[in-house]
Amino acid sequence: MGLACRVAVLSAFFILLSKPLLASGDGGSGLVTSVGIAIIAATVMSFLGHMMRQPLLLAYIAAGVLIGPNIGLGLVTDASDIETISHIGLVLLLFLIGLEIDIKKLKESGRSLVVTGLFQFILCVLLGLGFFYLLGFTVGGGRYDLIYLAACCALSSTAIVVKLLYGKFEIDTLAGRITLGVLVFQDIWAIILLGIQPNLANPEILMILFSFLKGGVLVVFAFLLSKYLLPRLFRRVSKTPELVLVASLGWCFFICGLAGYLGLSLEMGALIAGISISTFPYNLDVMARVINIRDFFVTLFFVALGMQIPNPMGSPGVLATAGIASAFLIVSRFLAVYPVLYSLRNGNRVSLLTSINLSQISEFSLVITALGMRAGHIGQDVMSLVIFVFVITSVVSTYMINYSDALQKTLGFVLGRVGFGDIGSHDEGEREEAGREIMILGFHRNASSLISEIVEADGGVLSEDMKGRIMVVDFNPEVHSSLQSLGIKVVYGDVGHLDTLHHAGLEKAKLVISTVPDSILVGTDNLTFIRHIRRMNPGARIIVTAESVQRALKMYTEGADYVFMPRILTARHLVTMMGEILSADPARLKAIARDETEALARRHEIVG
Repeated sequence: MGLACRVAVLSAFFILLSKPLLASGDGGSGLVTSVGIAIIAATVMSFLGHMMRQPLLLAYIAAGVLIGPNIGLGLVTDASDIETISHIGLVLLLFLIGLEIDIKKLKESGRSLVVTGLFQFILCVLLGLGFFYLLGFTVGGGRYDLIYLAACCALSSTAIVVKLLYGKFEIDTLAGRITLGVLVFQDIWAIILLGIQPNLANPEILMILFSFLKGGVLVVFAFLLSKYLLPRLFRRVSKTPELVLVASLGWCFFICGLAGYLGLSLEMGALIAGISISTFPYNLDVMARVINIRDFFVTLFFVALGMQIPNPMGSPGVLATAGIASAFLIVSRFLAVYPVLYSLRNGNRVSLLTSINLSQISEFSLVITALGMRAGHIGQDVMSLVIFVFVITSVVSTYMINYSDALQKTLGFVLGRVGFGDIGSHDEGEREEAGREIMILGFHRNASSLISEIVEADGGVLSEDMKGRIMVVDFNPEVHSSLQSLGIKVVYGDVGHLDTLHHAGLEKAKLVISTVPDSILVGTDNLTFIRHIRRMNPGARIIVTAESVQRALKMYTEGADYVFMPRILTARHLVTMMGEILSADPARLKAIARDETEALARRHEIVG
């Protein structure tokens, strides 16, 4: 069935499902009816979005457009219904965003992440103030359009980025970790914005400081309760999923109530409630329970946003401005992120990939503009502009992230031609002595454990002989200093490029090892490695990694000397350990655990 046919079928399905609700006797204006129509529309549009490989958030907004009074069918027209749906969804959305903020990870952040996280938002805001001022947006007359647009365009979408990186298995790459870290910093900046927002109309320093003081009191109170009271409460109810869910929501609305009593926004209270729960031992259990209702309320929030989008034909200037602003936003990410990471010697690849990953506006920006519109700080035109920018950048960045490898290679080539050389690009003098007897292509967890085993076999310190035999080729600058401190030669470069392998001296290697599986490799695979190695160095011995039996057999056919399959080796070791543990007495079991604990404590893994 073609796409057009599927659209027709789904449209008919939507009309069929909506008809009973519309005939319920209240003309479609009741809250229950409005929610029902919103969910049905979101279901149909999410199927279409899935078929077109678009983010679900866009499908939800499209559903709101479809049923709303401005562009669509006008199935939901009561403004109070839309406001109620939006506000409930907004509070729970921020509660769940707070649950997913892991403050502990910031303590483990590297220098590149911290510096980029601190300066990306500031630089993007400064660029945004200049850009939107040139477009004619200002501050005055009770309107704060310029400030809202600059701040909102400085934030990126956690939901879209995480979903796409997870699907590409790039969450745990250096660029992925820096991207997620910057998103956490952006969440903190958003919290600061939410603290300032209520006093924006009367921006006296004392009032703003007093607002932050009240926010600080609420944060301290929430964290103290989450540390000393909530663990006991959740320990009692942890075996009853319904009670965990109810207790979590009760905590959320309790802190929201305190925030309202202190004169702060309910949304800020929800965010604080989520962050405080994220720090105590039951946070994963809470998230597992609350996630069951998350999608429902997130759906309602974004459908409600779609309902508020005005007809672009009535204001084509807003749509044109949104297109220009979207282009600016993408360019601003490169201007704010790339120079910082590049100056910290992360190389063109990591610097460009991180910039690409962050090239969209955040759902948090929609939250901030919704609150701003409710407070009278901005008008419908600014709200519509931000929504249009969200839609445009979400679509564009989806393709940018999906094809980020090819995009960064093209941009990296251009930057190299204008003087921004990559790490190791000027080391031509080392070509003659670069080759080593053992060459490891790519450095991830398996390679890290391999190096650890070699070090331990050498008595805890690599011998001079072993130092002169091993070389690692990888484009992650984070591991270079650690490997070099062990005396291991490292060549910076993409293992998928023949030029990199030639520069590293592949022709001199006797043994070439790839411990990185195809699911993590970008732009190449282990079969390609075998073919490159056989062409450049026919006499080399080759060890590669496979994730399936069929793939391993094909690698042997191509000329691999040994195919490393982690799951099979793990299963063989587990069979041995199962027999030993089943036959061991209690004293022996303790000895096994003690020996393993001591061995793990002695290990020094470069990649954790």
